[in-house]
Amino acid sequence: MNRLMGNVLNIAIAATLATGLAACNRNADAGTSGGSAALDAGSGGDAGVKYAKVVSVDPVRSTSNNPRQVCHDETVTQTAPPRDQHRIAGTAIGAVVGGLLGNQVGGGKGKTLATVAGAVGGGYAGNRIEASRQHGQVTSSVERKCSTVNNPSTKVVGYDVRYTYNGVTRTVRMDHDPGDRVQVQEGVTAVSDAR
Repeated sequence: MNRLMGNVLNIAIAATLATGLAACNRNADAGTSGGSAALDAGSGGDAGVKYAKVVSVDPVRSTSNNPRQVCHDETVTQTAPPRDQHRIAGTAIGAVVGGLLGNQVGGGKGKTLATVAGAVGGGYAGNRIEASRQHGQVTSSVERKCSTVNNPSTKVVGYDVRYTYNGVTRTVRMDHDPGDRVQVQEGVTAVSDAR
């Protein structure tokens, strides 16, 4: 008798398990039969959690300017004026030589006039000779020159996501690209990692 009750109990448990598995398989088949149509319609697998189809994702960019200083060495050449800018030495030497040569010509008042003319002509010639040979002193030095240049950079600060939910297209700004669907709850977009 105990053996008969044990067998009946085992059969009852087996029948209950078989019925429960069949019910689970029917529920699983009903949940997956919607496929992409369920996604477009906005329905999801869990009660209260729904997904909307993403139509487009546009990155939102922000450009900022980060100025920076750029420096380089530059050779600067300077010309110092000659020491004897007025060429006094050449004029004086030319005047003395011209005066001595003029003094050798003629006699009396003609000698004096020749000496003066020789001094004037020699002074002028000495001035011109010194001018042709005189050069300023050229010096060069290295100077550090700096300037500020713009260094713009662009980064993505968010994404404008257009999605369709229950036939209505909406746009929301998100901090990441949600992929091909976004989770919604009562029409409010929620963050979703679905791809």
